[in-house]
Amino acid sequence: MANGPAFAEAVELAKTVPQLSIGCHVVLIDGVPVLEKHKIQSLVNANENNASFRDGLKSFAVRAIAGQMSQEAIETEATAQIRKLQAAGIVVSHVDTHKHTHLFPHVLKPVLRAAAVCGVRAVRNPFGPRRPLRSSQLLARPGLWTRYAEMRVLSRFASKFRKAVDGQGFATPDGTLGIEVTGTLDETLFLAIAEAMPDGTWEFVCHPAITTGSCRRQRRDCIDPAKSSYRC
Repeated sequence: MANGPAFAEAVELAKTVPQLSIGCHVVLIDGVPVLEKHKIQSLVNANENNASFRDGLKSFAVRAIAGQMSQEAIETEATAQIRKLQAAGIVVSHVDTHKHTHLFPHVLKPVLRAAAVCGVRAVRNPFGPRRPLRSSQLLARPGLWTRYAEMRVLSRFASKFRKAVDGQGFATPDGTLGIEVTGTLDETLFLAIAEAMPDGTWEFVCHPAITTGSCRRQRRDCIDPAKSSYRC
């Protein structure tokens, strides 16, 4: 995240693992922009002295589907975020977006243009397989039904995603696993997803961490770069 509060530390950690490919996690919601407010007015709160992105995911989705935000602003901000990583010495291997906002065609197009301008030619495919889990797993976890239903509705954009990505000559995997279990992932669900994984090349999305009552340190203080793992 180019606009993350631990950006400088992340850059230093990245230098310790030069074999690791690193993408730009483009942020258009839930944070602050890299650019000044007047350059991206349709994306930020108009009544704040310190600009922040105006939307949570639901309101962003409504405006993206309705085309009520400037694609020029999206492209300009995404370009600035990618350039910030590159200026810090990061070789950006691919782009993706916070909360997978580029699954909306109105957002995807300017994000692809930004990536291409910056010499990046790979993008995350945010769409999962039609059946990410077996029916028995879904029945055993009623809390997953809502998330699964939401992703099924959004899957109507999958063909437009593939057409746009192929048309621009971008590399992308067959899709992404793990989105449906965000916030609930455990070993049982991980194994269930792995067992149901279709043929092809798939990306598994997760936020690895160990959180216990006895560990009060922030996660960034628990990283062991030599082992690429958390050691709380």
